[in-house]
Amino acid sequence: MYNLGTVLWFEIMRTLKRKSFWITAVAFPIGIGLIFAIIYFSNISTKNAAENTINQKFSFMITDDSGLINKELIKQHKATESDNKQAAIKDVSDGKIDAYFYYPDDLVNNKVEIYAAEAGIFDNGRYEGVAKTILQQSVESVTDTQTTAVLKDSIGFNSILYKNGLQFDGYKEIIAPGIFLVLFYILIVTFGNQMLSSTTEEKENRVIEIILTTIKARTLIMGKIISLIILAFFQVAIILIPTIIAYVLFHNALSLPNFDLSNIPLDPTRIAIAAIIFILSFLMITGLLVAIGSAVPTAKEANGFFGVVMIMMFGPLYAVSLFVSAPTSNIVKFLTLFPLTAPIPMLLRNAIGNLTTFETITGITILAISAIVILTIAIRLFQYGALEYTNRISLKKVFQKH
Repeated sequence: MYNLGTVLWFEIMRTLKRKSFWITAVAFPIGIGLIFAIIYFSNISTKNAAENTINQKFSFMITDDSGLINKELIKQHKATESDNKQAAIKDVSDGKIDAYFYYPDDLVNNKVEIYAAEAGIFDNGRYEGVAKTILQQSVESVTDTQTTAVLKDSIGFNSILYKNGLQFDGYKEIIAPGIFLVLFYILIVTFGNQMLSSTTEEKENRVIEIILTTIKARTLIMGKIISLIILAFFQVAIILIPTIIAYVLFHNALSLPNFDLSNIPLDPTRIAIAAIIFILSFLMITGLLVAIGSAVPTAKEANGFFGVVMIMMFGPLYAVSLFVSAPTSNIVKFLTLFPLTAPIPMLLRNAIGNLTTFETITGITILAISAIVILTIAIRLFQYGALEYTNRISLKKVFQKH
């Protein structure tokens, strides 16, 4: 146990001292921060530009064959009416006026025609904006407020759904168990390579022989695996905490959706299932990557297998619509129960609520067995492959040894 604690402390502190770890850890929140900043300043610039465009004054004429345009609005905009379409268009082309709006008698089947002087890619939009505003305000002046709200699609709807006699919100039900899916994705994407290289570094540096003279191979690999788990969750905290703080402080300024987290349904059963699937999946993928790193002589060669594992692990995301629309299809059942593809489908379907009891029990059992078997193989591969510097380790030879 003393040696295990020593390995844990050494592995954790060695990783925390690396610049690459912190670069990877902070890259995500910094990237999110930069995206938020870009969105914020873009929103401000767009809003200011739009307001400036609307407030810009320009001369224009109007021909209203629809009979809808309010004459008072024409006067307010200091525009003039024209009964000669071709003459008004010629005045625009000759530069005598800035724009001419023609409202046809049948607005349903014909478009409003705008003829205007070129004012730049962005400022050209002011013409259509003014023409549309005049038409909308004219119609609003002769239509009651409720009809106007319906036409603008600004009527709100409040749907209350019931399931088993209780109010049910399917979207909110997804949030709590869905967090484990997000965590799993972040962990593997940001920390997968670290898992892979954790067992190849000492082999490439040729110091593994010295280490194994004082520490048993089983103790060393268990220490590495546990330290990877601790470091992975530490990295998730580094990623999530700044992201949450940024959302809380700046979501209004960035026009981000406002989530009321106070009334999120907490289904203990689904949350517990998500936590179990998450833990077993993470242990399985950790063991698999450590096993690959133990079986090959260099990190470069291990990276080739890493790509295959990632394809197997995240490939089901391409079939995500099937998990919602056709949960009983054979392909969905296979992806849910096959160990290397199971984590994403099981976490997603559990969050959605269409993971059956049979699939839950069977899937968790398969993940548990797979995690134990893969971790056992990883430990055994490391025991016999730690001193192999040039060739891959054969599973057959490993399990023939006593």
